[in-house]
Amino acid sequence: MDNNSENFPIWSVSEFSGVIKRTVEENLDWVRIRGEISGLKEYKSGLFFSLKDQHAKIEARCWRSTIKKLKHLPEDGMEVIVSGKINVYPPHSNYSIVIEELEPAGEGALLKLLEERKRKFSSEGLFDADLKKPLPFIPYVIGVVTSPNGAVIKDILHRIEDRLPSNIILWPASVQGQTAAGDVSNAIRGFNALDSDRNIRKPDLIIVARGGGSIEDLWAFNEEEVVRAVAESIIPVISAVGHETDTTLIDLVADRRAPTPSAAAEMAVPERRQLLSRLADRESRLFISIGNNIVNKTTFMAGLLRGLPDAESILGSVSHQLEIQSESLNREVKRDIISKNKSLMGLRVSHPRQVISFKTQIFNDRSYRLVNQLPTQSIIARHESLEKQAVILNEIILKNINENSEKLSVKKRLLENLSYRSVLARGFTVVRNKNKHLVSSAQSLDTGSKLLVEFHDGIITTITINEGKVPKTYQKLSSGKKQSKDKNDDKQGKLL
Repeated sequence: MDNNSENFPIWSVSEFSGVIKRTVEENLDWVRIRGEISGLKEYKSGLFFSLKDQHAKIEARCWRSTIKKLKHLPEDGMEVIVSGKINVYPPHSNYSIVIEELEPAGEGALLKLLEERKRKFSSEGLFDADLKKPLPFIPYVIGVVTSPNGAVIKDILHRIEDRLPSNIILWPASVQGQTAAGDVSNAIRGFNALDSDRNIRKPDLIIVARGGGSIEDLWAFNEEEVVRAVAESIIPVISAVGHETDTTLIDLVADRRAPTPSAAAEMAVPERRQLLSRLADRESRLFISIGNNIVNKTTFMAGLLRGLPDAESILGSVSHQLEIQSESLNREVKRDIISKNKSLMGLRVSHPRQVISFKTQIFNDRSYRLVNQLPTQSIIARHESLEKQAVILNEIILKNINENSEKLSVKKRLLENLSYRSVLARGFTVVRNKNKHLVSSAQSLDTGSKLLVEFHDGIITTITINEGKVPKTYQKLSSGKKQSKDKNDDKQGKLL
């Protein structure tokens, strides 16, 4: 054995390390390794970490250019399957794997990572119900974040058009792949950054939508940057990602979660027919309320009038008392004058003018005192006060009636604008059968059918002469050929 060992070449350490490097790299140019990430560190050049299992550990590197291509970013404790090349470093006789591809080790690893992120965000309070913002009743502008190609945006546009047409701004974004999370988060922040004073108005509501898929397809909506963008949004957000059974983190942080994109459109806007029904109901209640208010005010005024004293009867009674006292005063004055005249018969007789002036002064003084002692002045003052209060009350009632009438007129004009009768005024008609059901097709009529034709100024009754068949003239027009109005009139069959 010793003799044979002398036949082997003697290598230096550097030569032997080089042989190992060439042997390993040439024979293991591409490998796939499964393990748990440990000691993850990020540098300017890339990510450095270890892959380990229960019995061994290998160093791993992922350059910055490769990170941009990865669907899932590595995290500590994450079990992954990596693919790449083995690299040997001769100075230290170390070997490592240079990662070109990285994916979670099965759906279980993704679910585990999802639960960890859910606990993290929940501990920060991002899922609290107190942070949920209410949705606007009728949004003027709706922002939609989704792919511009596909059925999702078409479903949303069609559903909103059916319920209540609104202004919609589409922010195109990829919803699957490495760039999806960045596109969605940038779109949400972009909508919030819009200046309403410029040409594009900031949306009142944001819908983030995507169709169904596997957990890998929907993973972009579990990324931290998307969750935080939704949490920081000052605009309410509806999440409509996947199907009803799919749950992502954006569903938990959004203000409302819709099971499908179509359901998100239904949450965003109310139904036009329901609004019209509610308007009609409130209009009816307003009429009833105004009528009841007028009746109540009228009853109240009648009660006040019944409570007021009759000025004529009061003044008449006082006037009668005044006349009685005046007559009594006149009699007393006459008796006093006669008495005085008798007492002065033997005395020097004064000039008659002086006597009359003196007696007149006494009479005026007594009359003034008598009038001031009567309750006439206080009664007149109270009556004037009551009349002023009645005038003020009438003004208040008229003001309330005018305000309610103005509101009613506004709602009436709105109702007339929405009514089909405004269309009749432009020359259109509404045709109904004898059961008063709408007739929408000429082919549904038979000869002799009784019809009710409603114009803007009345309804007439008519009977069909021919069956409801489409004339050839209409068939030619429907194929795109232009016909003059006179020719159409000549060839058109008679319907009525």
